[in-house]
Amino acid sequence: MRHGMNRHGCGERQAMHRMMREAMRHGMRGGGRGFGGHGFGGRFRDDDEGRGRRRRMFDSGELRLVLLKLIADEPRHGYDLIRRIEELTGGAYAPSPGVIYPTLTLLGDMGLIEAADSDGAKKLFAITDAGQAELDANKNAIEALIARLTEVGEERQRTDSASVRRAMGNLRAVLMNRLGDRDLDAATLHEVVALIDDAAQKIERL
Repeated sequence: MRHGMNRHGCGERQAMHRMMREAMRHGMRGGGRGFGGHGFGGRFRDDDEGRGRRRRMFDSGELRLVLLKLIADEPRHGYDLIRRIEELTGGAYAPSPGVIYPTLTLLGDMGLIEAADSDGAKKLFAITDAGQAELDANKNAIEALIARLTEVGEERQRTDSASVRRAMGNLRAVLMNRLGDRDLDAATLHEVVALIDDAAQKIERL
């Protein structure tokens, strides 16, 4: 009977070890989903990247308005526009050249931007009178778009901070160290799981 109980306890500990290791691999992997479902610092995809797990940043026509606003602020070239959008979003989204340059061509064909004088090799774009009129007609929509980009950047800064990554790394190291302890019994393992669940619930209620 005692041997049966020992085998049962050993089997339970092994099962708990497997559960914890599986959670560590899938839930705390760098850049993964993490606790809370969506993970920290999620990225967005371009309109031309097809279906995928990442969310699309802009709907049809919105990128044109954002580019037009940034060019109205000052003449810019394609790479500068990519970099500026990436700065606004805190690195969560950087449109690809395959999205930016066709959109610039379209804006030029619509007469909303034009080539500007440039001392360097990169082609600068400036807004036209028609482009400024387009901005004025869509002022509220553009303000909302810029606010959305800024909010994404602020969220990225909050959730992808070094202190958060450090705390998650510490938790992962402690858990892996304890799971490697052959003397860890099922009761202690259940207590560890309960502590993690309790911490997750408290964070969710903040």
